[in-house]
Amino acid sequence: MRARTVKLVVSTLIPALLAGCGAAPAMAPESPAETAASTPAAMSASGSQAELFAPSEEAAPRDDAAPRAEAESKMMAAPAAQAPLGAAPPPAPPPPPMGAAAAAAPARALAKPEKAAKDAAGPSVAATAMPVVPAPVVAAPPPEPTGTERYTDYGVNPVTDPAKDRFSTFAVDVDTASYTIARRKITEGTLPPFQAVRAEEFLNYFEYDYAAPKSEAFSVHLAAAPSPYTQGRHLLRVAVQGKRIAQSERKPVHLVYLVDTSGSMQAEDKMGLVKKSLGLLTGALKPGDTVALCTYAGSVREVLPPTGVEQKARILAAVDDLYASGSTAMSSGIDLAYNLAQRTMVAGHVNRVIVLSDGDANVGPTSHEEILKTIKRARDKGVTLSTIGFGMGNYQDTMMERLANEGNGNYYYIDSDAQARRVFSQQVDGTLEVIARDVKIQVEMDPDVVKTYRLIGYENRDVADKDFRNDKVDAGEIGSGHSVTAFYELELRGGKAAKAPVTVRLRHKAPLGSDKAAETLVRMAPGAISETFEAAPADFRFGSAVVGFAEILRQSPHARGWKMADVERIARASASQKGDQQEFTGLVRRASALAGGRTDAVVAK
Repeated sequence: MRARTVKLVVSTLIPALLAGCGAAPAMAPESPAETAASTPAAMSASGSQAELFAPSEEAAPRDDAAPRAEAESKMMAAPAAQAPLGAAPPPAPPPPPMGAAAAAAPARALAKPEKAAKDAAGPSVAATAMPVVPAPVVAAPPPEPTGTERYTDYGVNPVTDPAKDRFSTFAVDVDTASYTIARRKITEGTLPPFQAVRAEEFLNYFEYDYAAPKSEAFSVHLAAAPSPYTQGRHLLRVAVQGKRIAQSERKPVHLVYLVDTSGSMQAEDKMGLVKKSLGLLTGALKPGDTVALCTYAGSVREVLPPTGVEQKARILAAVDDLYASGSTAMSSGIDLAYNLAQRTMVAGHVNRVIVLSDGDANVGPTSHEEILKTIKRARDKGVTLSTIGFGMGNYQDTMMERLANEGNGNYYYIDSDAQARRVFSQQVDGTLEVIARDVKIQVEMDPDVVKTYRLIGYENRDVADKDFRNDKVDAGEIGSGHSVTAFYELELRGGKAAKAPVTVRLRHKAPLGSDKAAETLVRMAPGAISETFEAAPADFRFGSAVVGFAEILRQSPHARGWKMADVERIARASASQKGDQQEFTGLVRRASALAGGRTDAVVAK
């Protein structure tokens, strides 16, 4: 019955919302051996638009009596979507304890997220109802479909035997939107949908005390310690710290602000925050930078031609005059934004379109696939694209992330004035200045030392092992001062390692010039493995708390025995005085209360 209801809602409400949307960025094929590791939750790169954005088929219920020891070797359906999050009448019931909800839901899929496997099955997408009652801004706009949020489940990386596959290869990701979305949900009194949780974006939200490189573009930091969650396992951290460029040395930037002014953007936490964000970003620019402004709704409009930042008052006045009304034609807006970008494009400068939206594109003559192709063509010519998300109730996380990935830009979510300051003032240099392109990481596990391993997160950033040195394969970008953190869970042979358990290779291209990538190799010394978890560095332990929080919230099958109380204890003992780390401990405590009020409750199933 639930499946018929979902299909009825999809058939009547969502087609207008997602007109033509749905193609994932192209991905390279895998070898036959890699193709064998498939997953029902993997993303299809070649499926139809309807397949990419339609909800998954109704999953068969899990037999809780089945032996759980076999969970990691079976392909199982994804859990059902979360309960409605809104407060509009009739009132939604309060969120149940996460453990109870997970126990009633089917188990997650376990599979290596190889791209050939993603060709075999489309992603499962959660649509969470949250009706929004917009406040009129000038006149009542045409009605838009509201009350649906869309997130994609990319599956969970499996436990792997290095004797069969010793390489773990992925593209870097410095986006942070997933953590900010989860923070807002929890703060407002509900746990985030598990599909909205991407462990890598939780980890990369925080600043750690990694030593900066002395002369190279990056420094690599490796550390490991016994896991505080699972006896007999170790956690391995692979961290990359990018060099920081002084603002005085930053290249000139030419920005095009593309603002969604459709009716769904009326709320203060949308258009209000858009104006504050653009005010902060404009204030951080320097002489020689330029700004253009255009909008899209039922039609597109050039609000401000390319204007030097010396005319800051003119730019800010144009931003302040923005208002929301009408339906959404994103494709036409992107075309106009690129036309504006062409007017000021300078080789060697930063040329970027910044899209500010809730992602709710429901009207337009061009499909999502065509939009992605347009973005890729512009990227190849030197114009990148970043996305900044706002609001809840009809938020389209899947679309916003894919646009930024294809545009070689950043993806942030703004939920408050403080987050706007963080992104557009405190960390603006990393947003604007790219220090390396197409950055890939390959971690080689020594099968004589490592019995099993699994990468936590980065499921949708997977790169085929054979494509690590293929410089034509697109990967992630790193900005000035950015760091990238990844955690692995390891099972070592014979306890403490007698030799280096892992070798890390980092491959990247210079921000400008040659498309030939340079490669760096770092071997982990056995002495980098702490005897106890408590003896590990504080930033390692804090990262362990963050990754534990993400694993529990995304209901990872590997975290069935992990406890929110342990996450909170570790965070309290290791958090620095930085505001974001102090805030994290309170967020964990609040999430634990939402999971049933028992700080010792195991909430992952």
